[in-house]
Amino acid sequence: MSDSIHEECGVFGIWNSNPETTARLTYYGLYALQHRGQESCGIAVTNEKGILLHKDLGLVSEVFDDDRLSRLTGKIAIGHVRYSTTGSNTRENAQPLCARYAKGTLSVAHNGNIANSLELRTALEYEGALFQSTNDTEVIAFMIARERVRCGSVEEAVKRVMPKLRGSYSMVIMSPHKLIAVRDPWGIRPLCIGRIDSGDEQAVVFASESCALDSVHARFVRNVKPGEIVIADNASGEIRSIETVQGCGKCDSAFCIFEHIYFARPDSVIDGQSVYEARILAGRCLAKSDPVDADMIIGVPDSGSIAAMGYSLESGIPYGIGLVKNRYIGRTFIQPSQTMREMSVSIKLNVLAQNVKGKRIVMVDDSIVRGTTIANIVKLLKDAGASEVHVRISAPQFLYPCYFGTDVPDRENLACVNFTLEELREKIHADSLSFLRLEDLDAIAPDSTLHFCKGCFTGQYPFEIPKDAGKTVFELPFYFT
Repeated sequence: MSDSIHEECGVFGIWNSNPETTARLTYYGLYALQHRGQESCGIAVTNEKGILLHKDLGLVSEVFDDDRLSRLTGKIAIGHVRYSTTGSNTRENAQPLCARYAKGTLSVAHNGNIANSLELRTALEYEGALFQSTNDTEVIAFMIARERVRCGSVEEAVKRVMPKLRGSYSMVIMSPHKLIAVRDPWGIRPLCIGRIDSGDEQAVVFASESCALDSVHARFVRNVKPGEIVIADNASGEIRSIETVQGCGKCDSAFCIFEHIYFARPDSVIDGQSVYEARILAGRCLAKSDPVDADMIIGVPDSGSIAAMGYSLESGIPYGIGLVKNRYIGRTFIQPSQTMREMSVSIKLNVLAQNVKGKRIVMVDDSIVRGTTIANIVKLLKDAGASEVHVRISAPQFLYPCYFGTDVPDRENLACVNFTLEELREKIHADSLSFLRLEDLDAIAPDSTLHFCKGCFTGQYPFEIPKDAGKTVFELPFYFT
């Protein structure tokens, strides 16, 4: 992945007839979703004593061990892996978020970004609300708890809150006796349902991606529909559904196309579309629209590799390995100076020199943000003896920021805004450069049951973006003295 687009969060929830295995299954599910966020993670379990919660900064394997999982017993659990798009990377912002209130306990794990969270938070603070974190999930949890005091059930409280949220949210919510999954009316972020039926163990599972269902041997049932609330009741384990787009009018779906291009694991199927096949088709589209005479096709690992295979299949040019990724770069790897930042590229990626020397290379990657990282990769290939490096990008040009959880920066920081195509080609020292055509976006996901959000490419979003979207609480004047 070029430059600084980052992973999404991942959520996992389970109602399980066997309280001894609930946390471990959640652990395995989060392990399968680790690609969606590496900053922090957590698991919350509910039982007759209340909520048991453990969360911290770090990877799933760093935060949890056998002893810790053994203490987390209960029939219902939710888990989360986080990349921060709203709120800094601190333990307070790690999820799930758990709270005690007048009606009992409530736990929330959220994937997405609420574009009007600053407006909602400010209004709540002026009413006297106190917040312990800076993320938008706590705003959602507070609003649900407040509505729950006024109505008869948690799901009714969620239904009342949904029309007030403008943005993306796939959430799992845990009360003392229910596990609830909810997806925003536009279906921007993925969420699916699975079942485990294995002898003594019966379970309902909710997860961001189907690969997490596979990891716990759950059978895929279906996707949570846009605007739908799904409830697994602790009394029976049966699921029931409330479909609602209340307060949103007639909403067309707007699934984030970048899930297929980059975020999701290639072995996932999301809303009917195989992620692997979408990336193959993206490469095929690039080969059709922007062919080039070359000796070998390579991908920037990992998300560019499958698109590179598609380019090879369509063009007939052999696919090969030109870049090898160091998979053991820690999450805290830092680059304190520009020289060190440039050096970090060669630490993360190394060129297989014998494969590229003297060859005309087509290098496929998934995006260009600022252009600095991909320029360094092109330089590595040419320093290793590649005679030509032609860059092909399996997404259109980033021209606008994202407000729904994809960490695309403001326009002034985007290379495709600041440079023409030819200027950008020169900046990254490529022999040619082209992007996936905007009109080919739908073609890469022909099996999807949803329409797509393409806002970061077109500037056309599924709804009007609030004026304070993208700002953090630290930018509010009354936070300074």
